[in-house]
Amino acid sequence: MKPSRRELLIGGSGALVATAFGLTGPSRLFANPLGKSIGLQLYTVGAELDRDYDGTLHRIAAIGYTEVETGASPKRKAADVKKSFEDAGLGCQALHMGFGGMEEALPYAKEIGARYVISSVTLPKVPEAGKFDMKAFLAQLSALRTDDFKKIAARCNKMGEQAKKAGLQFGYHNHNFEFKPLDGGEIGYDVVLRETDPALVKFELDCGWMVAAGHDPVAYLTKYPKRYRLLHIKDFQPTASPSTGLDESVRPKPAELGRGQIDYKPIFAAAKKTEVELYYVEQEPPFTSTPAMEAIKIDYDYLHAMA
Repeated sequence: MKPSRRELLIGGSGALVATAFGLTGPSRLFANPLGKSIGLQLYTVGAELDRDYDGTLHRIAAIGYTEVETGASPKRKAADVKKSFEDAGLGCQALHMGFGGMEEALPYAKEIGARYVISSVTLPKVPEAGKFDMKAFLAQLSALRTDDFKKIAARCNKMGEQAKKAGLQFGYHNHNFEFKPLDGGEIGYDVVLRETDPALVKFELDCGWMVAAGHDPVAYLTKYPKRYRLLHIKDFQPTASPSTGLDESVRPKPAELGRGQIDYKPIFAAAKKTEVELYYVEQEPPFTSTPAMEAIKIDYDYLHAMA
């Protein structure tokens, strides 16, 4: 668990010597989906970055990635992060906020040159600094009701206003808990979509979490073509029933792209008709069978071969 890297998510580890898997140069033989550069959410390789930040960035670029999405990290100054990205030939247009909230994220994003500030997990109230408790957090997620999602939407509107004043765009990133049925059959994700100002709040659609929760990214992209600007491209192993919780007992098992349950061709076909600008591979830890650096090459090759 590394809460400083991404807001309230479970961390993992993995390692790979790039040359052992032929990562010395990018493969560019096929068209990319959407005709846009393939990006990587750096949370995927958090353990590798902790061991060798600059070396890992260069290996990411060697695979073929040209864009990354990062977090506001207290471990590294934004100016140093920007230089590391530039040295590796990587662009960064989106940043996920962490425990420091918008006060930390906005100047960090502007310093590294990002255009989007994304909230990974938004709760009705901001957790008190230094008092995070995973058990209590998971219990809070499972207990969210319609009024709570209305409060979440109100927080998003406020953060959207802050981002706009800073010359940035705020975005909401989903997991699976937003799709747990509420009283009356409504789901929280729809409440957030309805209650947020379209000018202030755009959405980063995490396709993997949405499918794991039993919902269809194509349907949402089709219904709300102007709300989505970013995608997270991930996969999970098939589950017997929808997963709408983040605790270990109900979390789906991660999978490399093409090795799980999601067919991304119709999703990209739908995304072409929207205002989606950026998309990022993100694979959930733990990496138990395939090391992280090998996994992100499998993910890249899957997308790069998709016409």
